[in-house]
Amino acid sequence: MFKEILLPVDLQETALSERAIAIAQDVAEHYDSNITVITVIPDFGLPLVANFFPEDTMKQANKEVCAELKRFVAQHFRQPDKVKTDVRQGSSPHKAVVKYADKHHVDLIIIPSRAKDVSKLFLGSSATHVVERAPCSVMVVRP
Repeated sequence: MFKEILLPVDLQETALSERAIAIAQDVAEHYDSNITVITVIPDFGLPLVANFFPEDTMKQANKEVCAELKRFVAQHFRQPDKVKTDVRQGSSPHKAVVKYADKHHVDLIIIPSRAKDVSKLFLGSSATHVVERAPCSVMVVRP
Protein backbone atom coordinates (compact mmCIF):
# COMPACT_ATOMS: atom_id res chain seq x y z
CA MET A 1 0.00 0.00 0.00
CA PHE A 2 2.72 2.49 0.99
CA LYS A 3 5.96 1.65 -0.80
CA GLU A 4 7.64 5.06 -0.64
CA ILE A 5 7.45 7.05 2.59
CA LEU A 6 8.77 10.58 2.86
CA LEU A 7 9.67 12.03 6.25
CA PRO A 8 10.60 15.74 6.23
CA VAL A 9 12.58 16.87 9.27
CA ASP A 10 13.70 20.22 10.57
CA LEU A 11 17.25 19.73 11.83
CA GLN A 12 16.81 22.83 13.99
CA GLU A 13 13.95 21.21 15.90
CA THR A 14 14.62 17.48 15.87
CA ALA A 15 12.55 16.79 18.99
CA LEU A 16 9.44 17.35 16.87
CA SER A 17 10.42 14.40 14.68
CA GLU A 18 10.76 11.67 17.30
CA ARG A 19 7.15 10.49 17.21
CA ALA A 20 6.99 10.79 13.41
CA ILE A 21 10.13 8.66 13.11
CA ALA A 22 8.63 5.91 15.27
CA ILE A 23 5.46 5.90 13.19
CA ALA A 24 7.36 5.93 9.90
CA GLN A 25 9.44 2.96 10.99
CA ASP A 26 6.35 1.00 12.06
CA VAL A 27 4.53 1.73 8.80
CA ALA A 28 7.64 0.86 6.76
CA GLU A 29 8.07 -2.45 8.56
CA HIS A 30 4.40 -3.31 8.12
CA TYR A 31 4.30 -2.54 4.38
CA ASP A 32 7.97 -3.30 3.58
CA SER A 33 8.35 0.33 2.51
CA ASN A 34 11.30 2.55 1.73
CA ILE A 35 11.82 5.63 3.89
CA THR A 36 13.43 8.83 2.65
CA VAL A 37 14.25 11.53 5.18
CA ILE A 38 14.64 15.00 3.74
CA THR A 39 15.40 18.42 5.06
CA VAL A 40 15.15 21.74 3.29
CA ILE A 41 17.74 24.49 3.49
CA PRO A 42 17.25 28.07 2.28
CA ASP A 43 18.01 28.70 -1.36
CA PHE A 44 20.53 31.49 -1.87
CA GLY A 45 20.43 31.03 -5.63
CA LEU A 46 18.76 34.35 -6.39
CA PRO A 47 21.37 36.53 -8.12
CA LEU A 48 20.89 39.44 -5.73
CA VAL A 49 21.35 37.23 -2.67
CA ALA A 50 24.06 35.04 -4.18
CA ASN A 51 26.33 38.07 -4.69
CA PHE A 52 26.72 38.40 -0.91
CA PHE A 53 28.20 34.91 -0.48
CA PRO A 54 31.33 33.21 -1.80
CA GLU A 55 30.71 31.10 -4.88
CA ASP A 56 30.93 27.73 -3.15
CA THR A 57 28.78 28.66 -0.12
CA MET A 58 25.73 26.64 -1.19
CA LYS A 59 27.81 23.59 -2.08
CA GLN A 60 29.53 23.69 1.30
CA ALA A 61 26.25 24.27 3.17
CA ASN A 62 24.63 21.40 1.31
CA LYS A 63 27.56 19.10 2.11
CA GLU A 64 27.47 19.97 5.83
CA VAL A 65 23.69 19.61 6.13
CA CYS A 66 23.83 16.30 4.26
CA ALA A 67 26.39 14.99 6.79
CA GLU A 68 24.26 16.26 9.69
CA LEU A 69 21.16 14.59 8.26
CA LYS A 70 23.00 11.27 7.92
CA ARG A 71 24.17 11.53 11.55
CA PHE A 72 20.58 12.27 12.60
CA VAL A 73 19.30 9.18 10.75
CA ALA A 74 22.07 7.01 12.22
CA GLN A 75 21.08 8.09 15.74
CA HIS A 76 17.30 7.85 15.40
CA PHE A 77 16.49 4.89 13.16
CA ARG A 78 16.60 1.19 13.99
CA GLN A 79 17.99 0.35 10.53
CA PRO A 80 19.67 3.54 9.32
CA ASP A 81 21.36 1.79 6.41
CA LYS A 82 17.92 1.24 4.86
CA VAL A 83 16.92 4.91 5.10
CA LYS A 84 17.68 7.26 2.22
CA THR A 85 18.46 10.91 2.88
CA ASP A 86 18.19 13.99 0.72
CA VAL A 87 18.80 17.69 1.22
CA ARG A 88 16.68 20.10 -0.78
CA GLN A 89 17.01 23.82 -1.30
CA GLY A 90 14.11 26.21 -1.42
CA SER A 91 12.58 29.33 0.01
CA SER A 92 9.46 27.39 1.07
CA PRO A 93 10.03 24.04 2.77
CA HIS A 94 6.50 22.86 2.03
CA LYS A 95 6.97 23.47 -1.71
CA ALA A 96 10.21 21.49 -1.70
CA VAL A 97 8.51 18.60 0.13
CA VAL A 98 5.56 18.51 -2.27
CA LYS A 99 7.84 18.74 -5.31
CA TYR A 100 10.00 15.89 -4.02
CA ALA A 101 6.93 13.74 -3.29
CA ASP A 102 5.57 14.31 -6.77
CA LYS A 103 8.87 13.69 -8.57
CA HIS A 104 9.73 10.54 -6.60
CA HIS A 105 6.24 8.95 -6.58
CA VAL A 106 5.90 9.04 -2.80
CA ASP A 107 2.86 7.17 -1.44
CA LEU A 108 2.82 8.65 2.05
CA ILE A 109 4.30 11.74 3.69
CA ILE A 110 4.63 11.53 7.46
CA ILE A 111 5.21 15.06 8.69
CA PRO A 112 5.66 16.35 12.21
CA SER A 113 3.71 19.44 13.18
CA ARG A 114 4.56 22.09 15.72
CA ALA A 115 0.91 22.78 16.47
CA LYS A 116 -0.51 21.25 19.63
CA ASP A 117 -3.80 22.94 18.98
CA VAL A 118 -5.77 22.20 15.81
CA SER A 119 -6.74 25.86 15.33
CA LYS A 120 -3.04 26.73 14.97
CA LEU A 121 -2.52 23.89 12.52
CA PHE A 122 -4.78 25.64 10.01
CA LEU A 123 -3.07 29.02 10.24
CA GLY A 124 -0.33 28.45 7.69
CA SER A 125 2.09 25.88 9.09
CA SER A 126 4.25 23.90 6.68
CA ALA A 127 2.30 20.76 7.54
CA THR A 128 -0.94 22.43 6.46
CA HIS A 129 0.54 23.50 3.13
CA VAL A 130 1.85 19.98 2.51
CA VAL A 131 -1.57 18.47 3.29
CA GLU A 132 -3.28 20.88 0.88
CA ARG A 133 -0.85 20.35 -2.01
CA ALA A 134 0.63 16.86 -1.71
CA PRO A 135 0.07 14.38 -4.53
CA CYS A 136 -0.31 11.55 -1.99
CA SER A 137 -1.62 10.72 1.47
CA VAL A 138 -0.22 12.77 4.35
CA MET A 139 -0.09 11.82 8.01
CA VAL A 140 0.41 14.80 10.30
CA VAL A 141 2.00 13.81 13.59
CA ARG A 142 1.44 16.21 16.44
CA PRO A 143 3.62 16.35 19.56
